Amino acid sequence: MDEKIEILREIRDRQKEALELQKEQYEFVKAQYGRAEAIQDKAEGLQDRATKAMKIIMPLIFFCLILIVVIIGLQFF
Repeated sequence: MDEKIEILREIRDRQKEALELQKEQYEFVKAQYGRAEAIQDKAEGLQDRATKAMKIIMPLIFFCLILIVVIIGLQFF
């Protein structure tokens, strides 16, 4: 009978250890998720800024190309 009680106590102790390990792992994963979420937010912000910049830059490039063509064309006349 004592042997069965000892086995049950050992099982209980190991389950407690396993539960503590799971709690630690959960906290670790939770922290990683928070960092990943912050990185994602920064990436989305950068994409928004890049999109806004492209809306300004592309027309300027187009204007510069037209200006270059006009300047080159004027040199031949």
